[in-house]
Amino acid sequence: METMESIETPAIAARHPLDIPAGVIRRLQARLKRSVKGRDEVIDLILIALMADGHVLLEDYPGSGKTTLAKTLGESIIDDVEEDEIPSFRRIQFTPDLLPSDITGVSVFDVDSASFHFRRGPIFAYVVLGDEINRTSPKVQSAMLEAMAEKQVTVDNVSYPLNDLFFVIATQNPLDLAGTFPLPVAQLDRFLFKVRMDYIAREAEIDVVNNRILGNPVREEDLPKVRRGEIVDARRAMEEHVKVNAHVSTCLVDIARSIRANPKVMQGISTRSLVLMVPALKAAALMRGRDYVTDDDVKWLAPYVFSHRLSLAPGVVEPHAVVKECSKEAVEALSRATLK
Repeated sequence: METMESIETPAIAARHPLDIPAGVIRRLQARLKRSVKGRDEVIDLILIALMADGHVLLEDYPGSGKTTLAKTLGESIIDDVEEDEIPSFRRIQFTPDLLPSDITGVSVFDVDSASFHFRRGPIFAYVVLGDEINRTSPKVQSAMLEAMAEKQVTVDNVSYPLNDLFFVIATQNPLDLAGTFPLPVAQLDRFLFKVRMDYIAREAEIDVVNNRILGNPVREEDLPKVRRGEIVDARRAMEEHVKVNAHVSTCLVDIARSIRANPKVMQGISTRSLVLMVPALKAAALMRGRDYVTDDDVKWLAPYVFSHRLSLAPGVVEPHAVVKECSKEAVEALSRATLK
């Protein structure tokens, strides 16, 4: 998979409005790839979701580096809104006995003022790691997903806004399913990407062990951080300056119709997923050094955006393969159309 590091000469011209957003991505990439080895594509997808104002569901095994990745991303962001005092990173360990107020916050009675004051929960952070989200009750899942969809939480009939940068990385173990509450398709639809993490390559695993033994020669303070406002401004610049050809819209709709008509699929993807795909494609183009979306971007992201939104027929277990099969003709048509 082509990554930022493999592009030596980006197509974005000097002093282009996207130079600064591209620099923001490079700084975050450098810090994440220093801390997490062998996960380059996962890192790229997480940064695309961050830029596209989406959220990510990771399907992983224990000890795969998800906490390190999310914590490093949070610690790479500098708070530039003094009055908010929002932490950069919070980790929520989901358990069956968790209550919605444990993540959203609770109203506390103040004896001195004889009134209730809202005490914010761990959901009030720039980057939130929801560990094993399928291990908690549907009521808690709904509270979490409401925050993801609306960027606010409601406690005692009062709504409290979350920061514009609010970003969730949720995880679930694909094997240990005893005592879990699987997320239904309607709730999975709140995640921009679902990424399946496997064991890293041998060389990368050797690097991880060597770094623990010898230490990492690149010190954290040598890599610059990113301000919260820079990411928000980068999103606006990306939305304004990365172009999407009308043929891309046609391609996305044709992919959706092909998926819905496929006999392996019981329930196809929603129109909302097509709308959410657009900023993700823009972020992918920016990451690859372009100010326009191509068929390669659609081909790369389609399985990650669409696969978890499908309800498959009995006996079908590979949604990625179904999406790739249904996308092939539409992506080829897009490639021909954009070459004219």
